Amino acid sequence: MSRPAGQLKGRAARLARLMPSGSSSAARTPFVLLVVLLLGGGLITLLLLNSALNEGSFRLSELKKRTTELTDEEQALQRDVDGRSEPDALERRARELGMVPGGSPAFLNPDGTFRGVPSEAVAQRTRAPAAAPPAGASPSKSATPPAPAATKPSTSAAPPAQPPTPAHQSSTSPGR
Repeated sequence: MSRPAGQLKGRAARLARLMPSGSSSAARTPFVLLVVLLLGGGLITLLLLNSALNEGSFRLSELKKRTTELTDEEQALQRDVDGRSEPDALERRARELGMVPGGSPAFLNPDGTFRGVPSEAVAQRTRAPAAAPPAGASPSKSATPPAPAATKPSTSAAPPAQPPTPAHQSSTSPGR
């Protein structure tokens, strides 16, 4: 049914002349190389993208683990702070440091006068287990401590007690 190009007549002969008459492998070679290069480049790109995603996934899991560790540490520190902030714990620690409860407060008015009576805080005697007397103390002395002095104002000619001046408000500081 097919006839050679020389035997075709009319329109079929004209169409046959437009078609290349030789091996078509020379025209397909650049196309095949282009397809192979595109596929190879795509595979390499996918491989690199997959590697980057895996690296990011490992980094993310490490950061999540570190976040969990830091959260646990923060909670432990917060429990420690809460334990030390309780009133009983604060009082115990203050007594260990030698602090005593303050007396009635005195206030300094803007005009320089006092409201209230400033007094020295006195340590209250608490019942503590009997301790051994100091090395220089004689055993014949009483184990009870002397009574604290009365806080009644004296009638002597001494000036009234002034509250201590904080170190940062010294009168010799520049600009005052």
